[in-house]
Amino acid sequence: MLDHGIVDAGRVDAVEELRQRLRHSAAHVMADAVLQLFPEAKMGIGPPIQDGFYYDFEVSRPFTPEDLERIQALMEETISAGHPFQREEIGREDAFKLFGGQPYKLEIINDLPDETTLSIYRHSGFVDLCQGPHLDGTGDIPAVKLLSVAGAYWRGDEHRPMLQRIYGTAFESQEALDEHLARLEEAEKRDHRTLGRQLDLYTIHDEIGPGLIVWHPKGGRVRTIIEDYWRDLHYRHHYDIVYSPHIGRAQLWQTSGHLDFYRESMYAPLDVDGQEYFLKPMNCPFHIMIYKSALRSYRELPLRFAELGTVYRYERSGVLHGLMRVRGFTQDDAHIFCTPDQVETEIGGVLDMTFELLKAFGFSEYSIFLSTRPEKAVGETEMWDHATRSLESALLQRGLPFKVDEGGGAFYGPKIDIKITDALGREWQCTTVQFDFNLPERFDLTYQDAEGGRTRPYMVHRVILGSMERFFGVLLEHYAGAFPLWLAPVQAIIIPIADRHLEYAEKVRAQLAAHNIRVEIDSRSERMNLKIRNAQQQKVPYMLVVGDREAEAGAVAVRLRDETDLGAMPVAELLERIAGELKGSAGQPKAAE
Repeated sequence: MLDHGIVDAGRVDAVEELRQRLRHSAAHVMADAVLQLFPEAKMGIGPPIQDGFYYDFEVSRPFTPEDLERIQALMEETISAGHPFQREEIGREDAFKLFGGQPYKLEIINDLPDETTLSIYRHSGFVDLCQGPHLDGTGDIPAVKLLSVAGAYWRGDEHRPMLQRIYGTAFESQEALDEHLARLEEAEKRDHRTLGRQLDLYTIHDEIGPGLIVWHPKGGRVRTIIEDYWRDLHYRHHYDIVYSPHIGRAQLWQTSGHLDFYRESMYAPLDVDGQEYFLKPMNCPFHIMIYKSALRSYRELPLRFAELGTVYRYERSGVLHGLMRVRGFTQDDAHIFCTPDQVETEIGGVLDMTFELLKAFGFSEYSIFLSTRPEKAVGETEMWDHATRSLESALLQRGLPFKVDEGGGAFYGPKIDIKITDALGREWQCTTVQFDFNLPERFDLTYQDAEGGRTRPYMVHRVILGSMERFFGVLLEHYAGAFPLWLAPVQAIIIPIADRHLEYAEKVRAQLAAHNIRVEIDSRSERMNLKIRNAQQQKVPYMLVVGDREAEAGAVAVRLRDETDLGAMPVAELLERIAGELKGSAGQPKAAE
């Protein structure tokens, strides 16, 4: 057990514990209301989840918005009545009798060991199979709101029945609920799927396939800026950037263990000259083969191989979600091969890079988790202890608060996970720093140590952004599509008032382009106000209106996307303003370290 005054990740604070009980109780009240309105309904499960709860039902027709209103009204009656929640323990046979008309409950009971004692909760005339805990009574639910309905396969299995899932949320006060609903409304406005269409950044086509992203010119421009900054950062931190194929022979994936442990997430093999090849789900085996391509000495280490590597993983269609959950994505992957005495320094270097990169994109709040050895693990205990101490020490040296997830590491090594907090206070998993004691053993990796012997290197997997697609989606929602100037696909748009001003608009465009400003001209035969409104909807930072007066003065009338009108200014002054805004941004090259 690590002990440096660090909070254990398993310890939930009082507010979150209350919310869990509150939402679990609200789920039961909702199920009660559904059964009153739809007596034939079959109940699935109804757990509390982050920021709310849900319950699954099999009903003869989909729930409608009007149904949700009726269910909510009945819930409020039950809450006002103040029925107590009562817990009982029963045996399996009694449970089978009690839930005789509920096939999904019977399936759950049947899957439990014969000797299991089951617990149920009652309120009023409603009873549910449940471990709890709950509030004392329905009257202790201060504020609840039903939100939406979605389809959900029973137990997440697409071959099982599709149930109707009602989502809701509950809070300890009406004020807290209202604040949450306001955040949900703002989140809906920032939905990356809507913004992606509105800003013409990317699309997904049935003809190509679900979960496969097509990047449009503007999205491609932003992605290129991100990637260019990423490459510059890695070269400054002495990484070697590599490239690897999209497919590999079955033998490679057999050696790595993917075919034994990960095949359900891999696509069917390709036949190439009578041999099986697989689309790569991960980049690590290729980086390992680069390491193995020569005899390595301790003098060469550490070796840091980085790649923006596109991988392919099978995800069920029901979990695909815009850019956030896809089937083909590009990881900002890296693998470090080092000696034991280099480990702590290397971990520290990864953390320094991580916070430099995330800060550049506007993220300064994080939650950090250190996951330690699980019960079943590969590798010597001494190696695990050394690696875990190195992770912990790197965090402590930088004064970074973290939570310990005891036993939460992968079977092949301990890890650090970093979740970033966006503008709405939502957490997103991006960075992972993961030791691996498994693959060096499977691929028999060695280096010549100072005594001339052969020693196994330490191997560290590392992603900072996670995947380009997911990070782009997070970034899009974080900024609500209004990227900072250095990231904006179009930094300025010139709006000529009439066709006779097009020639001057082209001169201004050339001046800005000569200073590497991404600029376009809106030459459409539309009214000026419509062009300005369109540019604002496209989140363009600078709108430059040009007419007779501006052409005569060598100026532009400047408007910002937040509707600020800066008035007319000489083009040279505008260039100075833009240069000042860009100064110090991540888009400006930095000297090597």
